[in-house]
Amino acid sequence: MTIQDTITHHIKTALNNLYHFQTDQVELQPTRKEFEGDITLVIFPYVKQLKKAPDMIAQELGTFLQENVSEITNFNVVKGFLNLVISDAYFIQIFNAIKDQVDYGFSQSDKNEPAIMVEYSSPNTNKPLHLGHIRNNLLGYSVSEILKASGKNVIKTQIINDRGIHICKSMLAWQKFGEGETPESAQMKGDKLVGKYYVIFDKAYKEEMKILEFKIQNSDFSTLTETQKNTVLEIQHDATKTQEEKEEALQKFIKLNAPILLEAQDMLRKWEAGDEEVVALWKTMNAWVYDGFDITYKNLGVDFDFQNYESQTYLLGKDIVEKALQEGILYQKEDGSVWCDLSAEKMDDKLLLRGDGTSVYMTQDLGTAVRRHEDYNIDTLIYTVGNEQNHHFKVLFTILKKLGYDWADKLHHLSYGMVNLADGSRMKSREGTVVDADDLMIEMSKTAEEIALEAGKLDQLSEQEKKDTYNMVGMGALKYFILKVDPKKTIKFDPKETIDFNGNTGPFIQYTHARICSLLRKGKLEEGSFENYTFEPVEKEIFKQITEFPSIIQLAAKTLSPALIANYIYDLVKLYNNFYQNVPIFKEENHEKQQFRLHISQLTGTVIKNGMQLLGIGVPERM
Repeated sequence: MTIQDTITHHIKTALNNLYHFQTDQVELQPTRKEFEGDITLVIFPYVKQLKKAPDMIAQELGTFLQENVSEITNFNVVKGFLNLVISDAYFIQIFNAIKDQVDYGFSQSDKNEPAIMVEYSSPNTNKPLHLGHIRNNLLGYSVSEILKASGKNVIKTQIINDRGIHICKSMLAWQKFGEGETPESAQMKGDKLVGKYYVIFDKAYKEEMKILEFKIQNSDFSTLTETQKNTVLEIQHDATKTQEEKEEALQKFIKLNAPILLEAQDMLRKWEAGDEEVVALWKTMNAWVYDGFDITYKNLGVDFDFQNYESQTYLLGKDIVEKALQEGILYQKEDGSVWCDLSAEKMDDKLLLRGDGTSVYMTQDLGTAVRRHEDYNIDTLIYTVGNEQNHHFKVLFTILKKLGYDWADKLHHLSYGMVNLADGSRMKSREGTVVDADDLMIEMSKTAEEIALEAGKLDQLSEQEKKDTYNMVGMGALKYFILKVDPKKTIKFDPKETIDFNGNTGPFIQYTHARICSLLRKGKLEEGSFENYTFEPVEKEIFKQITEFPSIIQLAAKTLSPALIANYIYDLVKLYNNFYQNVPIFKEENHEKQQFRLHISQLTGTVIKNGMQLLGIGVPERM
């Protein structure tokens, strides 16, 4: 049991003995530095039930705990907060128990328990991964590792969006303009080559819209079908519309009827019909993309237990929709499209199948969710997706409930803010204005190398060790910069801010770990425990912070927030650096004190390493 667990148990016992009151609500927090104490109990949740003033409850609880609990030596009350003083003897007992635990803070998971499935990444196969994907991957991976460390059985997965109109756009552009280009002939990663043709499609599409607009303005209908021509004429001569409304309707027509877009839509229909030529091209280009993704994932340090493919689940989604239509849960419009009535939930009705029978994203997501619950023993399913999809998941969960899936109540959308560029602008894949993930990782490693070479601190390492350290520091800077921010907040990304050896940054924390490793190489740790040791105030502050690590992991798992881990580690590092600068170690004449300081340094290093591991960040031993 942690110190927090022990004190929580004693507080529950005290509440029951004093007031015959039982509760699971025990809110503990570190005592503020201006007051005496180690752990503070918040009293206000009990005021209503006990019908007493908060200070009176605190005084009575404090007296009972001091008299009956050996771990508590004193207490004081400050405006409804009960500050408890924990005995040094108990702290030393805990220290002796954990000082050599390499997995300190981590709980063992039971693989036989129902799993928490975490979905992240889930890219489209029409472009390489970019900075936005990096935040998604880092967040999903870190949350998975934190949940595992909290004792949960976790399955990491992704759904690869390998079909749809966006895929057909890249395929069609390659078909029209590629001249047989391959990743090998272009000397490009496969995902980047396919992404190149997605951008080419968009440029061609915009050019065709301009041409179509010019022809309509000049009444040149030679390239339009009779139906298209009639539609344009109806818009132009509609007496019920203002001129502005006519222009808006014409722009919509142009967007939907540019020839290259119609060709892409036709290609999608052929794919769904199993056209051999289209399917063969689809398999070839997707294979290029998967090879590229694998390289990026490896460099980013994330992995998955298994993967779903939209091409394998969308048909199941269509079957679910058609069955629900037959059962009267869904309805069909005159054009053959299938919809879900969400008026009772005060949301717009949701399209699930188009009139031509093709599916939409929601259809695929229905099929994927059902397939996962059929194939795995899942308790909870967490979708790591940006906040621009908040409405999508609200609708998805609602529809699954309407379809009768009880587990829909245990679906969770881990919504996170977007990553904007330093100038505040958003990235746009179709316009090619993105920060490429591979390029960014290379840039971070190079920046770390430049700083290290300038400082000359890695001269004693081999070339391979230097390269590994540059990459570890560069990636550590990037990952920490992203994960230290609350997931709900938008990030303004500036690479120059990430690599800094001062302040709340990854390299600052990594450097402290390397400093501890250097210290332990110089000193000699001796086995044995410490008896009746008296803490120096700065030593006690560090150890109190260390004892909170297991609770921080549990809280981070409950709130799905790696930022709690990141900022906890930063606070620990600040405390350790203060200790390192102000308390002698090798110059300490008292052998027991010297050994204790070496051991608490080792334990601090363990917590730093374990905490950074939960963020997917490595820590070097030399830096």
